[in-house]
This record gives sequence, C-alpha cells and structure tokens, in this order.
Amino acid sequence: MPSTRGSLLLLAYLGFVSLGLPDGLLGVGWPSMAESLGVPTSAVGLLLVAGTAGYLASSVAAGFTLRRLGVGALLAGSTGLACLALSGYASSGVFALTVAVAFVLGLGSGAIDSGLNAYAASAFGARHMNWMHAFFGLGVAIGPLIMTGVLLAGWSWRWGYVTVAVAQAALATAFALTARRWARTAPPPEAHDRSGGSTLRLPAVWLGALVFALYVAIEAGAGLWAFLLLTEARGLSAGAAGLCVSLYWAMLFAGRIVFGPVSERVGSRTVLLGCLVALVAGAALVAVPGVAALSVLGLAVLGFAAAPVFPLLILTTADRVGAAHADRTIGVQVGAAALGGALVPAGIGLALGGAGERAGLLGPILLALAVALLVLHLTTGRRPAPVTA
Repeated sequence: MPSTRGSLLLLAYLGFVSLGLPDGLLGVGWPSMAESLGVPTSAVGLLLVAGTAGYLASSVAAGFTLRRLGVGALLAGSTGLACLALSGYASSGVFALTVAVAFVLGLGSGAIDSGLNAYAASAFGARHMNWMHAFFGLGVAIGPLIMTGVLLAGWSWRWGYVTVAVAQAALATAFALTARRWARTAPPPEAHDRSGGSTLRLPAVWLGALVFALYVAIEAGAGLWAFLLLTEARGLSAGAAGLCVSLYWAMLFAGRIVFGPVSERVGSRTVLLGCLVALVAGAALVAVPGVAALSVLGLAVLGFAAAPVFPLLILTTADRVGAAHADRTIGVQVGAAALGGALVPAGIGLALGGAGERAGLLGPILLALAVALLVLHLTTGRRPAPVTA
C-alpha cells in the first residue's frame, strides 16, 4: 500500500510539472512562432483567449464527471489530449489551426488541474498539496529552459513542443497503467445527485469561485505589472526591476515549500487566514507612493504570503461545502481561477494606461483586491447547511 501511494504521489508531482511546461514554452518561443506563422506579435492574445476558454470549460466539466470517469481515466485521457495538442503546435503551419490547438491544450490542462487537485485534496495532506503546487512553478521555470536550449542549438521552435509532447505521452501512459490505483473511497450517501444541481445551489460554491478568481487575479496581476510599476512609478532601472520581479516569483515558490510542513503543524485554516492578512499588508506596502524599497519589500511579502493560498483553499474545499460537493466545487473553483487570472490582469493593464505615474495605481488596486479576498474568505469560512436535491 505505501508503495502504491508513493507511486501515485510521484505521478501527481510530475502532473503538476507538466501543467506548467507549456506556459514556459510559449513565452520564449512566441517571437519565433509568430515569424514562422506570419502573424504579428500581438496575435498571441488569440492563443491565450482560446486556451483560457478550453481550460475554463474542461475544469468545470471535470468536476462534474470525475466520479463517473474515475480520476485515473480522467488524468490519462486529459494528458493524452495535452500531448496531442502539443504535437499540433509542433506541426501546425497555419495560425488558425494553432488557435484551435490552443483550445484543445486548454481542454486537456483544465481537466488535469481539476482532477489532480480533487484527488490530492482528499488523499494527501497540506504538506504535499503545497509542494505539488510548487512543482507547477518548477514546470513553468523548466519550460523556458527547454525552448531556450532548442533555439540556442539552432533548431526550430517546433522541437521544443515535440520534447514536451514526448514527456506528456510518457506521463499519459503512466496514468493509464495506474488508472485503477487512483480509485477513492465511495462518496457519502448525499452525493447521489448526478446532475450536480444541489452543488450549484450552494451559495458557498459561487462565493468560493469568486475567492479563487480574486486570488489568482492578485497573483497574476502582481507578477505581470510589477515591472511597469517599479520602472515607471518607482524609478528603478530595467535590470533592477527585473530582478525584483524574479524575487516575487521566487518567494511564491519558496513559500509553498516552507508552508507545506508548517500547515500540517499549525493547521491549514490558521495558515490560510494568516497569509490572507499578510497579503493585505504586502499590498499596502506596494501601494505606498514613491518609495521603491517599500514596493520591493511589499512584492516579496505578497509572493511569500500568496504561496499557500491556492493549495490550501483547494484542500479546505470540503470544509466549506461538504465532501459530497467537493469534486464539483473544485472544478468550478479552478475554472473561476483561470477566468480571474485572464480578465482581471487585463483590466489592470487598462487602468494603468501603459506608462507614467499611472503605473503607481497597481498598489491600490492590489490592496483593494486583497481586502476583498480576505472579507470573502471570512464570509465563506463556515460550512452551510446541507442542500437536498
């Protein structure tokens, strides 16, 4: 039994690495891809929209079909779909087809994300939940290295996608071979509403979805626009600002490693509440006008405090909605997170206006989002009374 659990845990870690790899590939490879496909650099927005749409659709659907399909079958099929999409990236010579492939990759990734999170929330503790999400960051970091190595070797950007597609094929095979081992304890009796209607009638589900959207909006918004804030409104050089943005992401990774065991000792709820309060403090430091050192400190605090929020919110989903609704709710939450991470940072960009002192608005915006996140979390902290079908 321990060996079975250990093998599934290893596959779960590798699954989270695989989720991050494609994001890293696109960032480095897009200039070469755009030239090869004959489209302007700005066309990447269409790929992002298509990918987000697929991710949103599949993550929500996965939560509602998980018990019927089984976690193992869902992971095997979704990883195989991601492999197919990555192969499509590598072979596509027409941009319209590439956009379609981005949608398919979103479908595969969203289902993997929902499936792994739902399984880990019920099978693994706070330590592994945090560490698995840290490994997602590792995948995002490895992706650019793969594409950079391919381009430096003088090869086409397509080989970067081929490399990751092969890795995904191996992972899909592993998921397929272990499909039966991913079976979980049968759901409680009140989980017999196969339509999922009772889940969607829970206010906590939709409040929780908003919590996830707000959290990812803060994480992605800070990472995307911090460079503009530091250079345009705080007077740092491009080199110094770049290092500070790297520090932000490094603190996010380090925090997930640190808070893994801490959450098990102190308790997930306590750590989660403390980190949400610290998010407000970090955003307040970023909002202090004119002082670069405080903004940099605030970003570091923001990254470290944000680290365990997503994994611990996933882990405590059953506490808020009940075990019978947890899988479906996690799917909705993951979908909402993707939506918040796409729409809100784009809206922040419009508010900042691109340059100048208006870039300083990032701090107040992050502070408002962090306060709203804390208030919503406190609102959704209690588990509601059971809702019958």
